[in-house]
Amino acid sequence: MEQHLAALDAAVEGLLTDGVSGLSDADVVETLQRMETSLRKAAAVGHRLIAEAVQRSLPSRLDCKSINDLLIKSLRISAADATQRAKGADSVGIWRNLNGATLPETLPATAQAVREGAVGPDHVTSVAKVIRKVPATVARDKAEVAERILAELARSSTPEDVKKVGANLIAHLDPDGNAPDERERARRRGLRMGKQDEDLMTPISGLLDPETRALLEPLLAKLARPGMNNPDDPGSPAGDVDSPTLDRDALAKAAARDTRTVAQRNHDALRVSLRHLLGSGALGSHRGLPVTAIITMSLQQLEESTGIVTTASGGLVPIKDALRMAEQAHPVLVLFDHNGRPLHLGRTKRLASADQRLALFAASRGCTRPGCDAPATMTAVHHVDEWKNNGQTNIDTLDLACDCCHALIKDGPGGWKTRVAPPDSENPGRTEWIAPAHIDPERRPRVNHRHHLDDMIAEALRNDQARKDAEWRDRHRKGERRGGGSRGDDMSAANDDEAP
Repeated sequence: MEQHLAALDAAVEGLLTDGVSGLSDADVVETLQRMETSLRKAAAVGHRLIAEAVQRSLPSRLDCKSINDLLIKSLRISAADATQRAKGADSVGIWRNLNGATLPETLPATAQAVREGAVGPDHVTSVAKVIRKVPATVARDKAEVAERILAELARSSTPEDVKKVGANLIAHLDPDGNAPDERERARRRGLRMGKQDEDLMTPISGLLDPETRALLEPLLAKLARPGMNNPDDPGSPAGDVDSPTLDRDALAKAAARDTRTVAQRNHDALRVSLRHLLGSGALGSHRGLPVTAIITMSLQQLEESTGIVTTASGGLVPIKDALRMAEQAHPVLVLFDHNGRPLHLGRTKRLASADQRLALFAASRGCTRPGCDAPATMTAVHHVDEWKNNGQTNIDTLDLACDCCHALIKDGPGGWKTRVAPPDSENPGRTEWIAPAHIDPERRPRVNHRHHLDDMIAEALRNDQARKDAEWRDRHRKGERRGGGSRGDDMSAANDDEAP
């Protein structure tokens, strides 16, 4: 251990001494990436040492109240940092039982990623928080699959992304078990307006049920876009973003000037919508707003009336609420191939048709760039084969991309590329994104699984069962070679808990 520490000290001293001004731009990025990988591996060593300290009862032997107290006093770190390190060691550290045998990690896939330097302490914290919230009613194999999905996501995403995916992942794992029933949701619903304060501002608080949220989301997506309906900017376009008279150049300039927060944009959009509603006369002849949410559900969900469905705005709606909303909706039937992609729907014009956009809403559900969680309502239709390069407006070469991600697709060393995954790939027909070299030196094509968590869970469970089947067959073959395949061996194998 002394030799390793001496070598580490020498390496760090060398890095501190050597100048960095002579590095190229690519070398600066690569050095940052390699340093981060090494520091993450070093964190794994720290987890091992913390576990060792706990198992030796060092805190009590050194008159410290806890392992956190020992870390604070001996390393002079903050209480928050000490807590994160101790929890990280508990989740991905190496622990032993009283006999000295190594125990399985709490988060095995995440622990492996830490040892490889692929994820850092914040990733571990995010994964652990999500897994702790998995209901006890969820089967063990599904919980294990969830941890592997999050660990794999953490290898290519930020800790914040892991948290966002985790919230939806739990909903997919247990769509009915933890959700309050309709009567409970009805009891908790509410919208409260407080008294105006001295500035004549009115506080609002409350809880929206899933149906109300699903109706509000498309309204905000249409009216709360950056640059739209900004009362502080005389040049801001008013109305909705899809108006045929909208000046697109003026919108782009207004968006660049827009410094409002999301909450402020939502507020301004709600004000505009209420103004339109009151001026339309609709309240005199209709019982509330018409249903405008776009909801995707499968035939199986429709027949079984169970589970959750996804809105085009990224919200989750229990199937019973979705069916009630569908009573007033205009149904659209979309047929998909075996890979979940819509069948051919072509167009000779550059702009995608409404039918094509609806088909993409159902198929892709949101922005297709890996890691992006923008829902379908916040996206534009993207030509995977660029229109300027004679690309066609056909459904099999169109997909969804939000404005921010769409702007990343460009020529040059910093630009992203897109392509349709070939038939023999892992995700045939899906849109693959290729990151620039400074993000991914290997330029590996990737797809976005953020909007397809149900598919990810199903595939992971299938792979897990296939692995267990292969392990059982391997043990069975070894047992036959050792014992000649007696009936007793067969019966023993058949009673094995892991046997299929």
